[in-house]
Amino acid sequence: MLLVGESINVMTKRLRIAMRKRDPKPIVKVAVAQQKAGMDYLDINLGPAKRDGPELMAWIVEIVQDATDLPLFLDTSNVEAIEAGLAVHRGPAVINSISCRPERMDALFPVAAKYDAAFVALLIGPDGIPRDADERAMLAAEMQMRMAEEGIDEEKAFFDPIVLPVTSQQDQVQGCTGFMMVIKDLIPGAKVTCGLSNVSNGAPEELRPILNQTYLAMLMKFGLDSAIVNAAETDLVNVARGASEDAVAAVHSVMDGEDVDEAALSPLLLDYVKTTRVLLGESLYSHSWLKI
Repeated sequence: MLLVGESINVMTKRLRIAMRKRDPKPIVKVAVAQQKAGMDYLDINLGPAKRDGPELMAWIVEIVQDATDLPLFLDTSNVEAIEAGLAVHRGPAVINSISCRPERMDALFPVAAKYDAAFVALLIGPDGIPRDADERAMLAAEMQMRMAEEGIDEEKAFFDPIVLPVTSQQDQVQGCTGFMMVIKDLIPGAKVTCGLSNVSNGAPEELRPILNQTYLAMLMKFGLDSAIVNAAETDLVNVARGASEDAVAAVHSVMDGEDVDEAALSPLLLDYVKTTRVLLGESLYSHSWLKI
């Protein structure tokens, strides 16, 4: 599985200041730390980047690639900034993202083709976020057809079903999981990615890691190809790299409907079991779900 470090983000105050001042040191520090943590890609999230977006993206791509040997996800709604980053990127890059909206595909499919770039195919359409797994699958099929019309290789796309917070939209978590269960049958060879930490947005900080780790283990069962993650979450990286086999096995046992002897589990494995049930919608989310 490919892991994409999410920490170079304009929403982080110290990095936002560094970007504005064109001070490379804080950005390079974060980039190097994520490489040391085992990331395969780094995400460069500039947000809207309305002011000096192309120049900023080109600058930050160059300083990050000078400091690391990692390829990048270029993450901004500014199309000109995306192209500026692709123009200076060494090796293959990934556009993050192209939504299933005509204006976004019209603007970015030619750019992706020009630079032979892969891209995150974000499953959000003109009507907004899909309601369930079926609507996600329909958007994926629509984007697949549009890619064929444009002559873009299907292998360039990483479908992103849009992970939403279990704290406020618990049913939408099942929509993402359900999509993952069927997408590789509907589109053979399809690759899937996600912004994993979205699932725990709104949860108390100390509870976010168990939600992130458990949902990653769940999606791994269906062949998740990559995930955008917090590289500092060592336990999460361990799950992705196969170093937490007992935890993954506990999660998959619940998903398979097996009888789980909770009394025989360690406290940590019991937390994984309880969290899996919440993410499957078998238990209602509350901040105290681990204590119930």
